[in-house]
Amino acid sequence: MAVAARLLPAVTFSLLSFFPAAVSSRRDVLELGDTDFDYLATEHETMLVKFYAPWCGHCKKLAPEFEKAATRLKGAVQLAKVDCTAHSETCGRFGVSGYPTLKIFRNGRDSAPYDGPRTADGIYHYMKKQTGPDSVHLKTEEDLQTFINHYDASIVGVFSGDSSHLSEFLRAAALLREQFRFSHTDDLKLVEKYGVKSDCVVLFRPPRLSSPFEDSVVVFSDFLTIGSLRRFIRDHIHGLCPHMTVETRDRLRVRDLLTAYYDLDYHHNPRGSNYWRNRVMKVVSKYAGRGLMFSVANKKDFLSELEDDFGLGTSDGGELPFVTIRTKLGHKYTMREEFTRDGQSLERFLDDYFTGRLKRYVKSEPVPERNTAAVQLSSDPNVVIAKMNAADNDVPLGFDVHGYPTIYFAPAGRKDEPVRYEGGRELKDFLKFLKREASHRLSVSGSKDEL
Repeated sequence: MAVAARLLPAVTFSLLSFFPAAVSSRRDVLELGDTDFDYLATEHETMLVKFYAPWCGHCKKLAPEFEKAATRLKGAVQLAKVDCTAHSETCGRFGVSGYPTLKIFRNGRDSAPYDGPRTADGIYHYMKKQTGPDSVHLKTEEDLQTFINHYDASIVGVFSGDSSHLSEFLRAAALLREQFRFSHTDDLKLVEKYGVKSDCVVLFRPPRLSSPFEDSVVVFSDFLTIGSLRRFIRDHIHGLCPHMTVETRDRLRVRDLLTAYYDLDYHHNPRGSNYWRNRVMKVVSKYAGRGLMFSVANKKDFLSELEDDFGLGTSDGGELPFVTIRTKLGHKYTMREEFTRDGQSLERFLDDYFTGRLKRYVKSEPVPERNTAAVQLSSDPNVVIAKMNAADNDVPLGFDVHGYPTIYFAPAGRKDEPVRYEGGRELKDFLKFLKREASHRLSVSGSKDEL
């Protein structure tokens, strides 16, 4: 017995040494409950809390991503979790009705819902933007260069003296900090070389995306309100040909989108990445403002999507980009010609798009049974609309999607007044909701224990 007792610590240490990353990530996620939530939450300036149920399939899928993000954010943002089956009082207090629900807390107070990606990388980048002040005060040239020399775009407010516009800018920064990076200065000399002579807002596009085919700096000098600043950023931040990622694809696909896929890697090969991007931009700059958006992407990041939707693999195109167009209605086209360095093949593809002559290209029509948002139940005119994951692109505009699955019910005769489903994920809860909201009797066949 004594021998076993002496061996136990050594055996435990040996087992832990095989799984250090897994043990570390679990410990980096703080477990909170009814008795200690308020006490422990106030100790952290910024905290992301996951409210979950152990039986929830989406919660299980999120768990490893959440743990990886917690390890990367250690020391900057605390990640925590609450088991709502064991701590219903806390979950009820914060209005949790579906799982998983993610909320951002500041000094123990519920600050905002988490509307960002649910991958480790996405959570990391989203929550990094939650740290520090809403807008960084720039005092020197060095401060400015450090701020704008960043992977993402930068928004700088320039307000001399006691400008009344500064307070409006700071309110906008507080509302939009999850999406964009803000800073401000009262020294006009810091931005004189960018043509700034009076109070304004300056948008600096990411240095890695600098191109001779568009300006890297855009100035906003119109009347400043939160709405006008939001529109300015929305219309200019992406530029002519942004870098599409898994996290940004839904924002870019609100319109018809052309994408050139290749071995793009701005971390390890920025020069090679821009070599092909500039060749794309040289061609598409002739078609700007005509209703089609453009982007470049790493084909490895979208491999499963490309294989399923376009029948393309990593070997397609070789070192050359291959190009697709995905319309907002779900139509898909692939440029069949090899991408030529002079851009002529891309020009022909675009000419055919704008003249409606895309029959010579591989074309895939949207299929209602697959990745569809509007599902008709029997012959009933009521419609259930479900956004199941980030790959579903045909949710009608105007539907507010935060997390997956997000479910709406559009009742017969009132399709423009959808009702969001906020209930539990058990089948009986969903059927009760449908029975209450439907204006016609529904015929439902088949069942699943979890939505």
